[in-house]
Amino acid sequence: MSQQITRTDTSASAPAALRFAVLLSATRKGARLARLLATEQLRSWGLPFETAALVIAELAANAALHSRVPGRNFRLTLTVTDDTLRIEVRDPCPERLPTVRRAKEGANDPGENGHGLLLVEELADRWGVVPGLICKTVWAELTLPPLT
Repeated sequence: MSQQITRTDTSASAPAALRFAVLLSATRKGARLARLLATEQLRSWGLPFETAALVIAELAANAALHSRVPGRNFRLTLTVTDDTLRIEVRDPCPERLPTVRRAKEGANDPGENGHGLLLVEELADRWGVVPGLICKTVWAELTLPPLT
C-alpha cells in the first residue's frame, strides 16, 4: 500500500488544496481499508466525513468487486479545493463502465448490480466517470459546509 498526502498552494491569494491518495488491493479488504483511511484523513482535516464515507465505500467496493483485474490495484484520491471534496477511484478495467439501475416496479433483486450507485447519485452533488484506454476513474463531488 502506498500513501501520499500533499498540500499545494495554487497562488498566494487562493486557499491551499488538500490532497490524499492511496493505492489499495482490489479486494473486499482493500475497499474497507479505503473507507477507513479516507474517514481518518477527512477527520484529520477537520471535515465532515459521514456522507463521504458512504460514497467512498460504494466506489471502492465497485472497484474491488466489479472492476477487478488480478494483480492490479485501485487508487483512491481525495482532493479538497475551496468548498468541494472530490472523491476519485481509479481502477484498471476501462471496459466496465458503471451504470445506475433502478428497480422495476414489483422487482426487487438485491443481487442485481448497479443499485449501490443510486446511493452515490443521491448523496453526491455531482458524479461521473472518466474513461481511459487502460483504466477508468469514477468520481463524486460533495459540497462542503461553510467553515464557521
